Amino acid sequence: MENTPVFFNGETTDISKIIISNEEALLKKQNLDENSQSPSYCTNDCTQQEQTGPLLAGPGALRSSSSMVGIGFPKLTSDQQEMLTKAKKYAMEQSIKNVLIKQTIAHQQQQQKTLQRHQALVLMCRVYVGSISFELKEDTIRQAFLPFGPIKSINMSWDPITQKHKGFAFVEYDLPEAAQLALEQMNGVMIGGRNIKIGRPSNMPQAAPLIDQIMEEAKSYNRIYIASVHPDLTEQEIQSVFEAFGKIKSCTLTPGVIPGKHKGYGFIEYENSQATQDAINSMNLFDLGGQYLRVGRAITPPNALQAPSVSGVMPTAAAVAAAAATAKIQAMDAVASNTMSLESPPSIPLVCKTVTSPIIPPPGLAVPSVVSPVLTTSAILPQPVMAASAPGIITGTYYHLYFSHNSSSVVILRNMVDVEDLDEELESEVTDECGRFGEVNKVIIYQERQSEEEDAEITIKIFVEFSQPLEANKARDALNGRYFGGKIVTAELYDQTLYEANDLSG
Repeated sequence: MENTPVFFNGETTDISKIIISNEEALLKKQNLDENSQSPSYCTNDCTQQEQTGPLLAGPGALRSSSSMVGIGFPKLTSDQQEMLTKAKKYAMEQSIKNVLIKQTIAHQQQQQKTLQRHQALVLMCRVYVGSISFELKEDTIRQAFLPFGPIKSINMSWDPITQKHKGFAFVEYDLPEAAQLALEQMNGVMIGGRNIKIGRPSNMPQAAPLIDQIMEEAKSYNRIYIASVHPDLTEQEIQSVFEAFGKIKSCTLTPGVIPGKHKGYGFIEYENSQATQDAINSMNLFDLGGQYLRVGRAITPPNALQAPSVSGVMPTAAAVAAAAATAKIQAMDAVASNTMSLESPPSIPLVCKTVTSPIIPPPGLAVPSVVSPVLTTSAILPQPVMAASAPGIITGTYYHLYFSHNSSSVVILRNMVDVEDLDEELESEVTDECGRFGEVNKVIIYQERQSEEEDAEITIKIFVEFSQPLEANKARDALNGRYFGGKIVTAELYDQTLYEANDLSG
């Protein structure tokens, strides 16, 4: 091979010299790699050493939180074990009591809502009738308003001096639908030479939210109310007449006292709202069998007028068993959550004395540290109060909590004075008179307008708040039926819940 000159590293060099120099460099590199092996630091025979002492997990070591629970606690003595058992028992009893209190409060709130709903339905059944001729009697009013439904009572305000009514009355029906029809069809009707005025009672707006809720519930049912049904007509005949407007789901006439007879009113439910509206438009004031039907939309859901239950107190055994089961489940959940989040065993919080906590302390963890001097004697442990020993649901400290709504310390006095008899000394006179029966905390003189008209009648209610319900009972028994200024006073206990809510319309 000829030596060919090349230009390399700025000089003219033969290519054979470049190849030889590269081969020498590669050979030197191989020799260097063979001589660079790592030296052995253990020249003697090494033996396996045995481990002595505890194995401690250092920083960054992987460890299971469940395996670390309990590490670091000393072994309990027999006295400490006994105190720990007592603490667990006390914690569980407090947990059960806490659940029972919540159940009681929830039950009372539900009862209060039921009673308020019932009171709203009662208000929906009342109608104010004004501008009544002074010559008209109660029988005339009853005859005029009876076609809309069964009348429970008619209250006409009588003047003891003239022995005549004051020109207005309250008509109370058995059904809100009857009152609604009377409102829609009787306003401005001439009776006894005067155009009567129809309206709702003045205390109606206070129950407006509940009434709106009830009427909204009724819209989900395609029901109509029919009244003034001839007594000889049957349900089948009524259904055959109203089936012309659409398919009927149910047709019911309220049965009367005589078997096979009805009271002249009932409800019909259609499958769609269009049929409901068509039946109302076509059949209201329709002459059927010699009587004009009164037809309107049902403004209450089915079974709305069923009386609220007042005895809905859970039996003691059932209440305690339910509370115990709830407390146990909550304790197990708390144990699971604490075990998952526990990272340092010595720091176990003391939570057993927090009775009102929404999370029930677990019996195994909700106790003080066993090495704490707080548990050196058992005498300082609170005495457990067993909820199962209480009549009803709970007693002791919570007796007043349970029965606070079942007794009242407020007396309402009606028909004691008129508006023209009001003066600055009336409050002090009532306080002195009622002070003979107990300590009087407050006297409220309330003027209630009977309708929204400017010339509406105003009645006076006097509320007397005593310090104890027993004193209120004494005052009611002594003042009811007494004469005051030529009037017969009516004294009654007023609902404590309404009074505390500043609702004086009852």
